[in-house]
Amino acid sequence: MKRTIGLTGSIATGKSTVSQWLKEAGFAVVDADIAARKVVEKGTAGLEEIRQHFGETVLTKEGELNRGKLGKIIFEDAEKRTLLNQIVHPKVKAYMLKEREALFEAGETIVIFDIPLLYESHLEALVDQIVVVRTSRETEIKRLMARDGIQAEAAIQKIDTQMPIEEKEQRADFVIDNDGSLEKTKKQVDHLIQQFKNFQ
Repeated sequence: MKRTIGLTGSIATGKSTVSQWLKEAGFAVVDADIAARKVVEKGTAGLEEIRQHFGETVLTKEGELNRGKLGKIIFEDAEKRTLLNQIVHPKVKAYMLKEREALFEAGETIVIFDIPLLYESHLEALVDQIVVVRTSRETEIKRLMARDGIQAEAAIQKIDTQMPIEEKEQRADFVIDNDGSLEKTKKQVDHLIQQFKNFQ
């Protein structure tokens, strides 16, 4: 039986670490962040659409996407952020579904969809079950401050753009608590891997 598992969390909860462990355990992982970069590479329809709507200024001299410039524009303008999402999100979804199809055809029985904003983007229907990686809000703020070199206020602002982690936990099929040591988290992931293997 073929199965798609959605992996999500919130910013700085440690989802990427869990994703890496799942890869190391031999699971096929399709990463939404990688997909989002692929669909706007030089020469793609995605990049051309962005150029048409946002102008030449968001391109580098080499004709690639200038992420810094585009990021500044959408950070300051909610309408433009929505427009960018309308361009990119359907392409990311199509890319991930195509990747999944190829993996299933190659004999994989479980595919992990690593999607940071799975709930926020309303992509639950793409997956059979959902794993949420969580920490307490305090831990999340501390880790984000350390990771990005920012003050608490800026960290809170970033965290508050996403759905509260408590809500994600309530809607999850599996929860990985990454509030303690890496060893404790790894034990939970190993248990999860065993459950996944029982599906196969």
